[in-house]
Amino acid sequence: MSAMLDPRSLTVVVTGATSGIGAAAVRRFAAAGSRVVAMARRTDRLADLRAELGEAILPVELDVRDRDATLAAFAGLPAPFADYNVVFANAGLAVGLDPAQQASLDAWDTMVETNINGLLYTVRASLPAMIARKQGHVVLTGSLAGDFPYPGANVYGATKAFVKQFSLNLWADVAGTGVRVTNIEPGLVETEFSMVRFEGDKGRADKVYAGADPMTGADIAEQVFFCCTLPRHVNINRIQAMPSRQTFGNMAVRRD
Repeated sequence: MSAMLDPRSLTVVVTGATSGIGAAAVRRFAAAGSRVVAMARRTDRLADLRAELGEAILPVELDVRDRDATLAAFAGLPAPFADYNVVFANAGLAVGLDPAQQASLDAWDTMVETNINGLLYTVRASLPAMIARKQGHVVLTGSLAGDFPYPGANVYGATKAFVKQFSLNLWADVAGTGVRVTNIEPGLVETEFSMVRFEGDKGRADKVYAGADPMTGADIAEQVFFCCTLPRHVNINRIQAMPSRQTFGNMAVRRD
């Protein structure tokens, strides 16, 4: 087998970098000697990451929903961070768990703007430079919800189905260019995800994970790290992972 890539050769851009899977990925790559561009909206948390991890981290305030700002953020990266060869388009969220007929249109818009538009802006802003350098890796954060429906996941699940298909179509476009594409599709992961979904209702969020021994952000970051350090002739298209207490649900039957 060919040697794994030296993580010190990687310059990694992470969006949604200040919590959950994103923050765990920043820490995992930085610990291995990679340079990391941490992009997120919350400047206080970006400052904390910089204080924790030092000069290997470049904090960049960014809301990926802003197309012009996203394009400018990638175009304006200073050396040596401008020579990124991994982009982890991780920013995303779920808002609400109401059935479609009761759901908030504002919540739907927020999920589409972040999970789809923000991801597209991130990929389009970063891809040409990696192709020109004939070296890169686009990693997307999908979800099992992109394959398996559940009540209340209406638009969230649909956005993640988009991510899955976009990742496959993107790979069809870039195969042979030196750029790889991977979609990471986790199941139950205990992060701030449910706190955001339930608008800060900690009791409701905690019930999602209670007794389930869920995965952590670090578990998923390790999967990202593995994919990105494989020899360059190997591409992992998709990774689906669940905690060992989670499995596929039975088909629901609505009875009178």
